[in-house]
Amino acid sequence: MKIWLLPLAAALLQAQGPRFTDITKAAGVDFKHNSGRAGKKWLPETMGSGVALLDADGDGWLDILLVNSKDWAPKGRKSLSALYRNNKNGTFTNITAGSGLDVEMYAMGVAVGDYDNDGRKDVYITALEGDRLFHNEGSGKFRDVTAAAGIRNADFGTSAAWFDYDKDGKLDLLVANYVRWTPKGDLWCSLDGVSKSYCTPESYKGTASRLFHNLGGGKFQDAGLRAGIGDPTSKALGITILDYNSDGWPDIFLANDTQPNKLYRNQKNGTFVEEGVAAGVAFGEDGVARGAMGVDAADYDRTGRASLLVGNFSNQMLGLYHNEGKGLFVDEAPRSSVGRASLLSLTFGVFFFDYDLDGWLDIFSANGHIDEEIGRVQPKIKFSQPPLLFHNLGGGKFEEVTAKLGPDLVKPMVARGAAYGDLDNDGDLDIAVSTNHGPACLFRNDANPARNHWLRVRLEGTKSNRDGIGAVVRVETASGKQWQMVRSGGSYCSASDLAVTFGLGKDASVKSLEVEWPSGVKDRVQNVQGGRAVVLAEGKGIL
Repeated sequence: MKIWLLPLAAALLQAQGPRFTDITKAAGVDFKHNSGRAGKKWLPETMGSGVALLDADGDGWLDILLVNSKDWAPKGRKSLSALYRNNKNGTFTNITAGSGLDVEMYAMGVAVGDYDNDGRKDVYITALEGDRLFHNEGSGKFRDVTAAAGIRNADFGTSAAWFDYDKDGKLDLLVANYVRWTPKGDLWCSLDGVSKSYCTPESYKGTASRLFHNLGGGKFQDAGLRAGIGDPTSKALGITILDYNSDGWPDIFLANDTQPNKLYRNQKNGTFVEEGVAAGVAFGEDGVARGAMGVDAADYDRTGRASLLVGNFSNQMLGLYHNEGKGLFVDEAPRSSVGRASLLSLTFGVFFFDYDLDGWLDIFSANGHIDEEIGRVQPKIKFSQPPLLFHNLGGGKFEEVTAKLGPDLVKPMVARGAAYGDLDNDGDLDIAVSTNHGPACLFRNDANPARNHWLRVRLEGTKSNRDGIGAVVRVETASGKQWQMVRSGGSYCSASDLAVTFGLGKDASVKSLEVEWPSGVKDRVQNVQGGRAVVLAEGKGIL
């Protein structure tokens, strides 16, 4: 029985079949994003911001952080990001006031990671006027340590991700920067040649993303140029970290908007080399750079290699770059239901997750256009768009099943950020979506009436970083093998739970659970019962 449902309601849901249920209002989440729009149609107003699912107070339950922007000019009101504490009964309480996160800024993205290895999740928020690093002080309280950390970035930061690129046990920080834009430099663009509309990024110059190397002691050093990722022509919106060549070192994929995507291979010496064109992920199949936003990476077909998922502009479809091995990817979307169903969607947040716990990673995309008047010039394109959910059928095939999962999930919205995590600790993965200049949405996962088994693994590093980011977790059951990498970042401007969840299907237990840590340590545990979450400590096994 679901802990959020009365027995009768649970029985009804099971009878109705798999579904996602909008529980935003019932959960007490009343957040509304403020883009600051006031008729001037400035570029940042189209972008929206992200959402993070994290255990902010260390009680074992995921809390919610919704990132907010603000008015361009003071109007006597404050637009703040919102931290909601999980009450463990299906409701949340807004604890933003006095949390240290109650800072007004034109914020965009969020990344979660324990950068000082003290056991508490820290928060990095990107913002137009300058990013902020918040140290977790415990009990849901945070302290702004940006200046003391030596971090400076006011270059239209969007997505961000923590990762240990040099495997020294300390989390480094990668920040995607978008374009060079200021209110004074805003350009006039038009859909019809008469009235002003929002400009696309072709009108603006790009800017380099930033890599901050963790020096320890709470200090960071800007290492982007030295590391080889400081391309000033980039217009980056999405980040995912993956080991695409399976050499044990974290590589970088940056989703660029109207510029070629970047794939940076880790050279194991503190530097990266860019291989996007050679790998086949820089462009669409027509050889043209697309309007890429969100991104994720996972082994969706159990080949043992991480493939890429990219959200693109309308009329461009999702990118599903299958990792063929030997550094080469092939976009499978154009000849699959993934491409056909997503052609008219403008996709920001995307991710792989196993919504029905059958052992195969599915796809979720959060969609919504940037211009509310787009229908005047492209009648088939809508401003508000429903999300899309693709069920993994195995063998590299997907079926678009959004409408089969209940009426709540197909409601149109102007979606931006999206994240997943088990908000009610019942095993399956719930979804949080942010919308641009609109309300947040929480979707409780009621999509597993078959009661497939599962196992959640949360890591605790000792030699490696405390969160185990970059570690590879492998499980083997009677039905086969799966693996996932613990990763920060992904989607669009958002942060999902750092624990990895494996759907086990009909297998009630795991024959073996193995973790390959960034430090080189390997832990292996045999005969792990499913249906529970475990904490595995580096060199110690399950706690």
